[in-house]
Amino acid sequence: MKIVKADEEGLRIAAATMRNGGVVIYPTETVYGIGCIPSDPDATMRICEIKGRAENPLPLVCSDIEMARKVVQFNATAEKLAEAFWPGPLMFILPSKVVYPMWVTHGKKTLGLRVPGAEVPRKLAQLAGGVMVSTSANISGEPPAITAKEANSQTGFKVDVVVDGGPSPGGTPSTILDLSSKEMWILRSGPITGSQIMEALKR
Repeated sequence: MKIVKADEEGLRIAAATMRNGGVVIYPTETVYGIGCIPSDPDATMRICEIKGRAENPLPLVCSDIEMARKVVQFNATAEKLAEAFWPGPLMFILPSKVVYPMWVTHGKKTLGLRVPGAEVPRKLAQLAGGVMVSTSANISGEPPAITAKEANSQTGFKVDVVVDGGPSPGGTPSTILDLSSKEMWILRSGPITGSQIMEALKR
């Protein structure tokens, strides 16, 4: 296992590790995350095993909206909300355009993804190919980690690279919107409120 700084060199090392099938820990705008390339079945299975997460799909982050459009089928609502709130703490559930391993989708035909507000995960996703798995670096059900040391400890020192960007600020996880059907559903409340979403859709 290697510990690197959250600078250009460190992110390049982490991205190269993911491209070669590795799993990495990195800071986000709230807590520390754990990620890999979503197309790699062994790496995605490792994340599920590390987290003890057997049933839920793995969320993704993209480097920008153009990459997100390649991964999922955008509709008019998604386009409008992405324009209003991305990069930022708003995740969409949309129909998948890409076939990923079962550890990512768990049999669903949809994917959850966002373009994060923090530069580190955006840059890491870009260097890794434009999209990566991004879920909290902790055991499912346990408190999220806000330092690299906590994240490494919680995940049992089982990752390949840890990107240490200092303490993360913590805070509320992303708002999750299901936009995969004609109805819009807020699956998880977060920093972006329902009233803000409705206001953006009126513009």
